[in-house]
Amino acid sequence: MIDIQFLRDNQELFKKRMGVRAKEELLDSILLLDGKRRECLRAVEDLRAKQKKVKSPDEGREVKVSRKEQEEILKKIDGEFKALIDTVPNLPDDDVPGGFAENNRVVKTIGDPSKQEGLPHWEIIKLLDIVDFETASEITASFWPLIKGDGARLEMALINFFIEENDEAGFNPVMVPAMVSSQSAYGTGQLPKFEEDLYKVAEDDLYLIPTGEVPAGNLFRNKIIDSAKLPVKIQIPSACFRREAGSWGKLGKGLIRNHQFNKVEIFEFVKPENSAAALEEIVERVSSLLQKLGLVHRIVLLAAGDMGFASAKTYDIEVWMKGMGAWLEVSSCSNCRDFQSRRTVTRFKNDSGKIEFAHTLNGSAIAVGRIFAAVCENFWDGESAVILPACLKKYIKKDRIKKGV
Repeated sequence: MIDIQFLRDNQELFKKRMGVRAKEELLDSILLLDGKRRECLRAVEDLRAKQKKVKSPDEGREVKVSRKEQEEILKKIDGEFKALIDTVPNLPDDDVPGGFAENNRVVKTIGDPSKQEGLPHWEIIKLLDIVDFETASEITASFWPLIKGDGARLEMALINFFIEENDEAGFNPVMVPAMVSSQSAYGTGQLPKFEEDLYKVAEDDLYLIPTGEVPAGNLFRNKIIDSAKLPVKIQIPSACFRREAGSWGKLGKGLIRNHQFNKVEIFEFVKPENSAAALEEIVERVSSLLQKLGLVHRIVLLAAGDMGFASAKTYDIEVWMKGMGAWLEVSSCSNCRDFQSRRTVTRFKNDSGKIEFAHTLNGSAIAVGRIFAAVCENFWDGESAVILPACLKKYIKKDRIKKGV
């Protein structure tokens, strides 16, 4: 949730920085409602004060009726105000490029993309018989993967590698529920805007998590974190569920975009003055994992119009896919500043004793299925096997994946 006081005090600056993320008309409507809301609140408070000073029963009844009428008006305005402000995304940082994806900026490239042609991973996994989409579609529906044999071993090896590496970097593992309440989904910014992208159990008001960020961001909802414990650094290995799948050309084929996938998410609660540096550290954390896997990748600073709803600044990390001949996003790392913590009311007491909202950050470390695909494409030997990165050997107990082996 945006800081309404900052919008009141810095209207033109706010509109300029928000740019394409929110129309000026929406912000003007919010400011208009905010003015009415404050005016109505003052009227209610005046009537409450007046009610305490009435000199006769008749006057008391009259003031009470007026107060209740004004409270109903305030309740209606509050509802309209909340409905509007909940649609406003986070305010971009000063150094975030304006516009949409065409203004995304490549910050750094690690390694040299291969110019040689290779096989796309959907052909490799079929040759090796390690992913079975046909059986999965019979069990469930299209775009639900069934990973088997050495494919399953590779999937688990990647998960264990990510968990162990993140653990050594100070990110404590947390196993979370696969479902969250609407209040939790609202807290991290998935609701109300993205409800159609979520799987919902309506009768229980529960949603399957689209990312470990959602339960992680609600760990301290309505709580005050001990300042001495900040930063809180956690990692969440989990299955993720999203209604969007397919219909993206080659970027929707194979393991790239499915309804269910595994991911290890890293998440931090930090003091406001430390969040900018924490984002850079998260990006380096993800990059170090990719370097150990031997994957060519690049770091991309997203433009304002290409960022997620709750983000103030986002870096995407993309891996070169030799078989697809394209860059593929495998991680998105974001600083949400106090946007999520205002929704979840997650706070801490600063050194001066003042209660402040914590800042939250998240990053995929990493989306497992996409790394599975990248390993297949970039380390295919051109004949019959995928040569595995050395860092995975301790988890999978072999150096290559061959059909039937």
